[in-house]
Amino acid sequence: MKFFIDTANLKDIKKGISIGVVDGVTTNPSLMGQENITNHKSINEHYKKICEMIDGDVSVEVISNNYHDMISEGVLLSKIHKNIIVKVPMGLDGIKAIKFFTDNNIKTNCTLVFSVSQALLASKVGATYISPFIGRLDDIDNDGLNLIKDIKIAYSNYNVKTKILAASIRSGLHISKCSLIGVDCITSPLKHILSLFNHPLTDIGIKKFENDFNRYINK
Repeated sequence: MKFFIDTANLKDIKKGISIGVVDGVTTNPSLMGQENITNHKSINEHYKKICEMIDGDVSVEVISNNYHDMISEGVLLSKIHKNIIVKVPMGLDGIKAIKFFTDNNIKTNCTLVFSVSQALLASKVGATYISPFIGRLDDIDNDGLNLIKDIKIAYSNYNVKTKILAASIRSGLHISKCSLIGVDCITSPLKHILSLFNHPLTDIGIKKFENDFNRYINK
């Protein structure tokens, strides 16, 4: 399972890369807004900086909501760097745009997926990735992990090539559960990836080994 870091913060990306477990980056307009970037030129330069930091896929999202503007924006985004994956929201215009991008060898990530039927539509037009949002389903008392399971079954039935990129990760447990389901990738804030390193019994064991070494050996 690939680990993507869900952020536009260059310091977090650098830290994630330094650990050695991060395979790519996903961004969205909300994350870009947190970096106080105020114009399209600066946004594109920021995307380029991210792509130059990591040898992996970097999802960048179109802002437009209609087909023709999505096409224009997505084509320009794809030219920023070879690592760019054009992120397109689910919807009629979004699906049409993904079909155009597929036909023109531009990789895509269909985002804001909340049902198996949406996942199937994205795969039909050749989306490289789909991003089902686990946490947002949990927020409305639906089970986001069950959606991931169902999409996995549907895709397995037809040998679908589209990759499942689980998004809206809210905990390290989400990440672990996704691995048991067998998703291709997750995207998560850095803090949840870092939480995977922690376990109280590991801490207790390290402390015991240290104490025993100082007691018996390092006298």
